[in-house]
Amino acid sequence: MNSGSYISVGFFYTILGISILLLILVVYLVMRLLKTQKNEEATEYKFQQLEGQINSLQLENLESRLNPHLFKNILNSIQSHAYQTYFALDKLANVLDFILYESKNKFVTPKEEIDFALNLIEINKIKLSPLFELKVKTKIDESELLYEQRLLAPLISIDLIENAFKHADLQSEDAFISIVFEFRNNSFSLTVSNKMSKKIPIKKDKSGIGAETLEQRLRIIYKDNFKLDKFIEDDVHFAHLKINLLEHKNKMLVAG
Repeated sequence: MNSGSYISVGFFYTILGISILLLILVVYLVMRLLKTQKNEEATEYKFQQLEGQINSLQLENLESRLNPHLFKNILNSIQSHAYQTYFALDKLANVLDFILYESKNKFVTPKEEIDFALNLIEINKIKLSPLFELKVKTKIDESELLYEQRLLAPLISIDLIENAFKHADLQSEDAFISIVFEFRNNSFSLTVSNKMSKKIPIKKDKSGIGAETLEQRLRIIYKDNFKLDKFIEDDVHFAHLKINLLEHKNKMLVAG
């Protein structure tokens, strides 16, 4: 065999050796990449679990503050008008049933929440003069698929309703409170408006948790599937809450 043949064979083995090394390197890099990706997925999963635990703890804390706050307001309303106690107690019984039993559930049906809110309004009515204009309307399509499915956070309507009674102008001739419940296209809506009182409300050290609690609960539970607007126009305060329950349900199914 001549020298040219030895060079060709040597060159071949050199190329073969380099190719094997490159192949080993590629396999090693792919394995490292897969391991890194797996670690990232594991880290992301742990982060999501931790985030879920934090949100759950926040929600439990918010709801534990909500019920005593509601009890206090209801009892104050009844105490201020003792002559209507019998009627108020009848409505209070319905409200207490909801708070003690249904509100322990993570979700209630829109029907249950609206019935609860209507009883709450009746209790608050005892603060008002018989001539005061209180308008309550329900625009509900009971044939909607999600109307009687448990997708609505319990007590979600309290803050907007109680704020209207708390801050409304109850004295002037054009004073009013308007409350409208809607359930259409599998979305729950609550619109509350009231003529604002010109009196500056007395600030209390332990008051004012309602609005903060509502917004935190909505963000934790419904993420970007809700819209809450509050604004003032011509001395009238407007608050509008809309929750897209169908979109929320779809995302829950995907996440689950």
